[in-house]
Amino acid sequence: MDSTMLCVALTGGIGSGKTTVANFFAKLDIAVIDADVIAREVTQPHTQGYQAIVKHFGETILLPSAELDRRKLRQL
Repeated sequence: MDSTMLCVALTGGIGSGKTTVANFFAKLDIAVIDADVIAREVTQPHTQGYQAIVKHFGETILLPSAELDRRKLRQL
């Protein structure tokens, strides 16, 4: 058994097919780590990431629901 592991990073702009390729890999039982999913998990309300962002940018970066206003963050 070969112990060599190939690691592939998918990058590209919006609509470039990253999700399509990641879904194809997943169907082949290839492990997929989605940085977008991880980023959303670590910035959920009341997490350390969320608190650090609010501390840095202030509460004006929040939506009325107390979620991060990701559009405002992108603009900043």
